[in-house]
Amino acid sequence: MTRLTLTKHHGLGNDFLVVFQPCGEDLPALARRLCDRRRGIGADGLLVGDTVEGHDARMTLYNADGSRAEMSGNGIRCFAQAFAARRGHLGDLAILTDAGNRVVSLRSTTDPATIEATVDMGDVTTIEEPAGWRELGCHPDRPVAHLSLGNPHTVVGVDDVAVVDLARLGGQIPHVNLEILEPGPEPNAITLRVHERGAGITEACGTGACAAAYASRSWGLVARGAGDVVVHMDGGTATVSFTDESPQRAMLTGPATHIATIEVA
Repeated sequence: MTRLTLTKHHGLGNDFLVVFQPCGEDLPALARRLCDRRRGIGADGLLVGDTVEGHDARMTLYNADGSRAEMSGNGIRCFAQAFAARRGHLGDLAILTDAGNRVVSLRSTTDPATIEATVDMGDVTTIEEPAGWRELGCHPDRPVAHLSLGNPHTVVGVDDVAVVDLARLGGQIPHVNLEILEPGPEPNAITLRVHERGAGITEACGTGACAAAYASRSWGLVARGAGDVVVHMDGGTATVSFTDESPQRAMLTGPATHIATIEVA
């Protein structure tokens, strides 16, 4: 019987299983089986690594429901940590994703299980509103942005993220990542909750943090000239950085933590 060796990691509570070159596996079915939190190991997604010319590695992401996603900001930090452990040192990595090439810079921390990573997430771009959006009945005075970081996001500004029925709203547009944000609590910071496509409510979302930070700057909820936007999520805090030269290009900085190495049949 073929056995797979996986590692489990989390980025601010957004957890992933990482496996390299699983031969002959039905990957969507494998993701559904392993990510099941009652009958499997449990995770928000499965990250599959293999080799590709011109890059250090290729990362393919399968959500917990088996659907394939283009990109994950937390996931790529977890994947980079797993890859760095395999090669035996930290540094910069060029990782090919379904959203294109992403460069990840890794640094050690005082916790041997945790690294800090900065990911060049590429440009934040605008997209059409998702199918079914108007049926949600969002108040016309609320700021809304439909954005992409290789995967689709709808960002909504609200008064209090704690009182929104995010599971209900996210379930009505399951084909897009839904972010709700409020400003603060400190200057140039936002508080964010996320319902992710293919996974449901998660403790953090890296691409969602970038989309929300970009939207909050454009709406004036943080200073338009703010280089760094601090994003508070249920699982912890990440930083999204922009420059005057490339105001649409997002750099995401946050941790990744190794949880366990696991063998499964």
